[in-house]
Amino acid sequence: MHFGRDVDLVQVEACEAMLPSIAPSAIVISGDHSQRGRHGELQMSRHFRDRVERLAPTLVIPGNHDVQWWASPFGLFGSRRLYTKYRHYFGADLSPRLEIPGAAIAGALSSYGVAFGSLTWNPNDMAVKGHLPGSEVERVTRFFATAPAGAARILVLHHNVLRGAISRRMGLAHWRRAQQQIRASGADLVLCGHDHQEGSGLIDGAVVVSTSGTLTLRTRGGGPSAFNVVTIDDQAISVLHMRWDPAGRQFRSSDLARYGRMAPG
Repeated sequence: MHFGRDVDLVQVEACEAMLPSIAPSAIVISGDHSQRGRHGELQMSRHFRDRVERLAPTLVIPGNHDVQWWASPFGLFGSRRLYTKYRHYFGADLSPRLEIPGAAIAGALSSYGVAFGSLTWNPNDMAVKGHLPGSEVERVTRFFATAPAGAARILVLHHNVLRGAISRRMGLAHWRRAQQQIRASGADLVLCGHDHQEGSGLIDGAVVVSTSGTLTLRTRGGGPSAFNVVTIDDQAISVLHMRWDPAGRQFRSSDLARYGRMAPG
């Protein structure tokens, strides 16, 4: 959402107005509620969350823009300082879970600010890249193991786990290991964002990935903003990109990708 400098409130209002016609079973906001982690920005996102939650159960997780990385770089002063403002508005749980009929949805924290696990050789990645600790994967794996047979197991994290089509960047440091961990967790679907370009694809031909765009003025390649509508049935997982039409001032159905579901076990 990036409430703050770059948000486009016309798009936010159009997205919210469209949700009743979509009639979602659940809504997921995969981080970057704010631009600079300021109180006013997080308040706006909290109000948005509260409104859409009246339509469907809503799961939110923090993104790298929501982390007060300057308050505790490399965890020098503990991890709690990183998320003080975020927790004030969205609660203490940084990796929430949500169960709805037919699906088990698990958030995983990938946003840690300036952290050893997120470091790469590129200094521009500092405070931008994320990582996926083994402890997060283990917790998600245990949750997925308790899901009913046939339920879709959905993992939510902020950073994109597939390479951006324009940026050619991965959101996670140590992304090969992260992809292996995601595959081993039992996830059927990953919902993520971060790259400011919508997309979809597969990890090892097995795990569907839906990468959402952003409702801001800052998109990759100057393309239209987008959010994703994901539909799941017994046979397939479909990802529909809802792209912004500036002339019509509304989101319109665009590319649709359909991926066959793996048989249980």
